[in-house]
Amino acid sequence: MKVKLFDESHEKDLEESVNNFISGVEVIDIKYQVAVSIFAEEQIFCFSAMIIYKG
Repeated sequence: MKVKLFDESHEKDLEESVNNFISGVEVIDIKYQVAVSIFAEEQIFCFSAMIIYKG
């Protein structure tokens, strides 16, 4: 069993990265998380996923 981590600033980038990775592996589970922070007047998003797979 192995783990692969992804971290992107936009949800579409995370979606593309995860889809590209899982097309070639046997996935056991995917954990997804979103974090939000505020810097000055700007909201900053962090979209992350942890894929547990057989490797």
